[in-house]
Amino acid sequence: MRKILSLALCSFVLMSCSTVQSTSSKKGTSKTAHAKTDSPKKSQSKIKDYDKVITKDAITDEGLFNVHLVGDKYYFEIPTEHLNTDMLLVSRFAKLPANLGGGYVNAGSKTNTRMINWERFKDKILIKEKSSSAVASDSLPINVSVKSNNYEPILYAFDIAAFSKDSLSVVIDVTSFYSSDVKSISGLGSRLRSSYKVKNLDKSRSFINSIKSFPENIEVIQDFTYNASNPPVNTGDETISIQMNQSMILLPKTPMQPRLFDERVGWFTLSQYDYSSEELKSDQKTYLRRWKLIPKDIEAYNRGELVEPVKPIVYYLDPATPMKFRSYMKEGIELWQKAFEAAGFKNAIIAKDPPTKAEDPDFSPEDIRYSVVRYVASTTRNATGPSVSDPRSGEIIESDIIWYHNHLRSYRNRYMLETGAANPSARTLNTPDEEIGEMMKMVIAHEVGHTLGLPHNMSASYAYDVESYRDGEFTQKNGIAATIMDYARYNYIAQPGDENIRFIRQLGPYDNYAINYGYRYIDEATSAEDEKETLNAWITEKAGDPIYKFGKQSSRFDPTAQTEDIGNNSIKASTYGLKNLKIVAKNLPSWTSDKTDNYEDLEELYGELLSVWGRYIGHVVTHIGGVVEDTKNPSQEGVIYTPESKTEQKAAVAWLHKNAFETPSWLIDKSILQNINYAGYTDRMRGLQSRHLNNILSFERLGRLIDHNALDAKNYSALELLSDIRTGIWSESKSGINVSVFRRNLQRAYLDAMFNLMTEDLNPNRSRQYFNVNQSDVRALVRGELNVVKRLLTLALKRNLNSETKYHYQDGIERISNILDPK
Repeated sequence: MRKILSLALCSFVLMSCSTVQSTSSKKGTSKTAHAKTDSPKKSQSKIKDYDKVITKDAITDEGLFNVHLVGDKYYFEIPTEHLNTDMLLVSRFAKLPANLGGGYVNAGSKTNTRMINWERFKDKILIKEKSSSAVASDSLPINVSVKSNNYEPILYAFDIAAFSKDSLSVVIDVTSFYSSDVKSISGLGSRLRSSYKVKNLDKSRSFINSIKSFPENIEVIQDFTYNASNPPVNTGDETISIQMNQSMILLPKTPMQPRLFDERVGWFTLSQYDYSSEELKSDQKTYLRRWKLIPKDIEAYNRGELVEPVKPIVYYLDPATPMKFRSYMKEGIELWQKAFEAAGFKNAIIAKDPPTKAEDPDFSPEDIRYSVVRYVASTTRNATGPSVSDPRSGEIIESDIIWYHNHLRSYRNRYMLETGAANPSARTLNTPDEEIGEMMKMVIAHEVGHTLGLPHNMSASYAYDVESYRDGEFTQKNGIAATIMDYARYNYIAQPGDENIRFIRQLGPYDNYAINYGYRYIDEATSAEDEKETLNAWITEKAGDPIYKFGKQSSRFDPTAQTEDIGNNSIKASTYGLKNLKIVAKNLPSWTSDKTDNYEDLEELYGELLSVWGRYIGHVVTHIGGVVEDTKNPSQEGVIYTPESKTEQKAAVAWLHKNAFETPSWLIDKSILQNINYAGYTDRMRGLQSRHLNNILSFERLGRLIDHNALDAKNYSALELLSDIRTGIWSESKSGINVSVFRRNLQRAYLDAMFNLMTEDLNPNRSRQYFNVNQSDVRALVRGELNVVKRLLTLALKRNLNSETKYHYQDGIERISNILDPK
């Protein structure tokens, strides 16, 4: 049995609250005889006898290294068999303040991953970072140069404190390493330190919380407090406190045979420069990150029979998981069994309840031997699927899926907003348990997909025709995307009256295809290169079928690979989506505040409804200057990048004028607004509209249009876009009607956007389309358009208009004059 001992330890150097485990033996721990370490003469060294360092008062935790707590000092007893052995040092946030990193960093987020070796140099033990990005065969002469030109940095140097009595282990004091601000494992990188004006680590408020040793890993929890004059929260305290988790993981003695990456199939990867290549340069090789699955019966596997793997992928539920959710989580994990059958494996992935103490007294979520779905009591609305992989081969060693308690609230809200018009069971704050369970199952399945190596595939929903989403038989069979890895959460296209509709996502044919690509065992291959021809044949067989297309999440220009959209026509899909959203907006009070007798849910859901509106609008914006990316090899017909047609782009602009830039009065509902806020109505609408207008009038988009028109004059041009936008935004100036406050705000946002185009430059940190703005057509086109607007407003002032409109036009003329002639 493992005991957890809590000790309160005080020192003028270190204030330490520590939790240490005392263990006589651990399942899976083995000690192998190894060559004895040469112990220097005591008269020539500070090295002491073992009993004088590790005293009878030591509290010992056995594992990969024995960890000893003696007074207020922590010691590692490192077996010499583990010197010069590849290990991973992984740093993660365990706890962190709100809004750290702008809110994009969560508990569990990795901050550093390094491959390390423990090495002896004279009377010291060094932690040296080992490069995995530059490699060469040990047998080749160039390996000497690779090592010389990729010299590994020393992260820390420790004095040897003692040797074990049998001289098979070396003892070092690691207290200073884990209680100091060591930049290589710190959670605060240089950018955060600069942003928050971090001065130093306050040692009086920093300590080692615990160190636990397991058979294949050591886990350290550090509580660090920094003095910072501009912290992300509680600015009056000038303090940042974080809790870091440092994992040291033993890597497999023999790396797994890697599998080569092909960008036509989405996968998480790692890359290396191989100097063993016969090419006239170093050969960059990119490998898949995947679990090691080998059939128990290779002959049966090769005959086409389903065979269990030697070591299946096993996920345990966190003991903290509520009982009512456990069955859904386990089902979500094991949904992937069907996909693995496509790769020839049965029971390849298994979900288990947390074992009892009687079943497994050594079970701990921190033990690298166990992959766990962590249930986190947090208000964060998210779930993540991080994993740890061997940088030498891509082998995934362990994964902890993180489920935050409040995540289902987001899904409940979106279920109501996106499907409530056509789905009666979504018109409530108390979503039926069965449907909540189905959502949870699919969220877990999505995160498991990440831990298996699959990134988001944003083209998967484009495989299905928009009208198919209104077909009950189709949606029940195919769901709403060709993969669970798309951000396609709900069927927002189905209309009231459509029957037998599936509204929630599910796994699809692309998942089977990708798992087969990554995990099918190729018996005859003895190297990654031996597999290349077979892998290419699998891809070529499916080429041209949109169901098996991979679309990068990183694309900001491809209308066929968008996040949160569904269907193969964004304009049509968003039209259906807005029709439904208008119904939901009208009924929102009766579904929320009328039932609860308070306005909290109404306020929350109205805010999220505006976000849904913004997503539908954004999907159409992407068509303007859009480029369809279809990754292919030179042996395949066609080009990779194809500009969106002029017809489609002009249709998108016309749709946006009607649905985004004409004031959406249905969103301005007094029965909602006057019950959730006392002011800010006009500016909120201005912000919603101007965001999309600024997105259209961007350097990147205009630069793409200039390029496309230069290649083919039939393509939509930047001038045509600017003209079409100007005609719609300033339509009142020609018609002679008065301009509402919402439209006046939007027209001023237009002038601000044009001012930016005239005076600013591309942001090199954000832009992916680089061109010299000053020497491009952009300034000339903008100047010309502003002169046109100025003439329109001058003529419009001659008409019979109300005072607000006249003053607005006069102000517009002055603004344009100042833009064109700042002096």
